[in-house]
Amino acid sequence: MDNAAIADRLEAFASLLELADANPYTIRAYRRGAELIRGVGVPVEGLVRSGRVRELRGIGPGIESRLRELVETGRIAELEELERELAPGLVGLGRYLGLTAKRSVELARALDARTPEEFREAAAAGRLRAVPGVGPKLELQILDALQREGEPRPPRGLTLPRARELAGGIAGALGGEMAGDPRRWRDSSERLAVVCAERDPGPLLERFAALPQIVALIERGERRAVGVTVEGVPVELLAAEPEAFGTALVRATGSAAYVAALEPLPDAPDERAVYAALGVPWCPPELREAPFRGEPPPLLELADIRGDLHCHTTWSDGRASVEEMGRAARDRGYEYLAICDHTPAVGAVQGLTPEDVRRQADEIAAANAALAPFRVLRGIECDILPDGRLDLPDDVLAELDWVQASVHGGQRMPAPEMTRRVEEALRNPFVRCLSHPTGRLINRRPENAVELERVYEVAREHGVAVEVNGLPDRLDLRG
Repeated sequence: MDNAAIADRLEAFASLLELADANPYTIRAYRRGAELIRGVGVPVEGLVRSGRVRELRGIGPGIESRLRELVETGRIAELEELERELAPGLVGLGRYLGLTAKRSVELARALDARTPEEFREAAAAGRLRAVPGVGPKLELQILDALQREGEPRPPRGLTLPRARELAGGIAGALGGEMAGDPRRWRDSSERLAVVCAERDPGPLLERFAALPQIVALIERGERRAVGVTVEGVPVELLAAEPEAFGTALVRATGSAAYVAALEPLPDAPDERAVYAALGVPWCPPELREAPFRGEPPPLLELADIRGDLHCHTTWSDGRASVEEMGRAARDRGYEYLAICDHTPAVGAVQGLTPEDVRRQADEIAAANAALAPFRVLRGIECDILPDGRLDLPDDVLAELDWVQASVHGGQRMPAPEMTRRVEEALRNPFVRCLSHPTGRLINRRPENAVELERVYEVAREHGVAVEVNGLPDRLDLRG
């Protein structure tokens, strides 16, 4: 059993544990285990059989026992029991329709529907209105969603890692290419698509429907199908004729506005041939948002990144020491790394006091001695207090190489007050960068009401950088 198959079963187990209201820490551990196994460079089956799988960080005794059961028997008995009990196909369809997992199961039982097809038939026959608690409004909502036209959308966008993992895993299993929002690296993905080159699409659509990630089909045509995951996320499969594969991939990747500006698209076996036939320069997927046909601007590439200016350590909420962080950065080919742990006002985690900052200087000096010529910079992620003052005194900030200023508490301030708060911090002579400027967490916390254009003016005036935070839940500033 290869790593992808093992990871898929762990991911499915995590999803069903979530439906069964299991301990959230257990669910998170299985999801992290699946992500780890999908990306590890050695066969996990061999590690399991040799008793070494717990050498992988994050694999504890509970997950190890499930992995052993899966490797030795090809199944996880509790997973199969949960599948029988919870009817994931019905739950996935229900979530796609905007229902909770519990409500999906309740409706299915009331309708005596054991499959998504039976649920559809019962709804179309008007049997929903006889179910206690289902009024005309809910019935109309479900019927409208079942007949939804256009691109299928999930209940809410997926963050990049989950979207690319899901779409990429399906593409890999089917020998196709990931498309849609994840291929453009959108911060929140709503359209997930996979494009395959296939002369005879029938067997491909059957394989798609049988994938462990797909619990139900909500649409099926001759060369197109839409499947749904247990979380209610729709994934579109397009089976293109081989000579038109590139055309289908361009259409399935770009935004609607971008593709419309290129139409009509010629049939071509690959994307570069499509662009060549159109007489326009090749455009990387990341830039296929707004309509244009000219020379695309250059993208920032991994090779361009010389260092990282916002890293935490075990001094606050990080998981590694200063030297471990520096060594990992050096091994990536970086030239420098700034250690920017939290200050006390962040509240949720331990923050560094002035005394801590000065004690940390000794550890940074030792790391620099061990890693030279690599450079570890002394920095801090310093909270901006509600009145715009900073959480550490200026005499401490003056000792540092790099000061990040961040808003954490009091994020629901009205725009004028929040903007003044940030402006005041940017005028501090020791502040070098504004961290995650809007404070958003994708799908969890909206952007702060801060007037960014005004913030940019003050930042330019005082020579302060503005961060693009790479944490997948933030991506702030956005693209």
